Amino acid sequence: MTTTPVDFATRAQALDEADPLRDFPGRFLGSDDPEIVAYLDGNSLGRPVKASADRLTNFVTEMWGGRLIRGWDEQWFDLPVTIGERIGAAVLGAAPGQTTIGDSTTVLLYKIARGALALRQGRTEIVLDRDNFPTDRYLLEAIAGELGLTLRWIEPEFTGGVTAQDVAAVVSERTALVVLSHVAYRSGYLLDAQEICAVTHDAGALLLLDLCHSAGAVEIELDSWAVDFAVGCTYKYLNGGPGAPAFAYVRAEHLADFTQPIWGWMGRESPFEMAQGYVPAEGIRRVISGTPAIIGMLPIQDMLDLIEEAGMPAVREKSVALTEFALELVQEWLVPLGVTVSSPTDSARRGGHVTIDHPEFRDVTARLWQRGIIPDFRRPHGIRIGLSPLSTTYAEVLAGVAAIRDELG
Repeated sequence: MTTTPVDFATRAQALDEADPLRDFPGRFLGSDDPEIVAYLDGNSLGRPVKASADRLTNFVTEMWGGRLIRGWDEQWFDLPVTIGERIGAAVLGAAPGQTTIGDSTTVLLYKIARGALALRQGRTEIVLDRDNFPTDRYLLEAIAGELGLTLRWIEPEFTGGVTAQDVAAVVSERTALVVLSHVAYRSGYLLDAQEICAVTHDAGALLLLDLCHSAGAVEIELDSWAVDFAVGCTYKYLNGGPGAPAFAYVRAEHLADFTQPIWGWMGRESPFEMAQGYVPAEGIRRVISGTPAIIGMLPIQDMLDLIEEAGMPAVREKSVALTEFALELVQEWLVPLGVTVSSPTDSARRGGHVTIDHPEFRDVTARLWQRGIIPDFRRPHGIRIGLSPLSTTYAEVLAGVAAIRDELG
């Protein structure tokens, strides 16, 4: 028998009541805003954590206003590494000494890619895919032009992503670096990082993962997977706010020989000596360049508090359950209206968002925003339903998919 909307409403309520993480959505600002019926874009910009409002206010009045320049000696100088360590431990499966934050994702991608390529002198090719995020593609095109390297492109399936077999087909003794997104920004495809890493290493190349759409939504084990390098943003599932600084991971075995191309005083050995000539700092500090954006780092700590409390296994379990519920609603209500699912149906190969396509979705998205239903539109005609596990309820998923059905009907 066909499930009715009333059944779905009852199920959504039951799922929210039984949710082990049911208390977390109330810890985010806007969760009780009557104008926002369903926020389904947490994979683009996460809601602010309520505690961040107090943290930012206290920072201005007490730390910045009260401690002034003394704050650098007391806390700020070490903050990029301190927060990096927390991200590594809570989210990335990374032991201490390998993660830092401080620049935009674009800048860190450039620094890490150039530093990685310098470790594979004599190799002439970079592997990436046509469906990678535009910044990744543009940046690697620029680097290839700078260094006279060749790009080898993988062409993934529209509803899928890069597989180990795809990588094996293009890597060779000429490959220096493979650059892939752990979760595809459009389809939500979750690649098998461990297998792809093994294939990359068998060819003698290095792997750089973009974790922007996976950090905080899926479980990551960079150390045990033997990933060489990673970068990721903190304003999606890590809820750092618009333009919050990104993070970078450099595997411990590479740090001694790793040199990134943007040399700045904060990444130098003994920076306050102001000495002539650049000597990179020991360890992960060598990734840092200039003075870090301290204020931009502050809210990340509040989201890390929540992730550490919940634990990434529980976060991932909720993420899978939310996307499964969304897909069930889409199949029941939207597929009969001509909507197609452009994300993997296997949860083991799906990140934290679901993409659906319909020719009318560009106009539909604009109308949804006016109704307080906020998903994300992605060309050519896709809606991304982004479900941030700690801030999203099943009731929001129900309301959002029901509104899409009503707009198409």
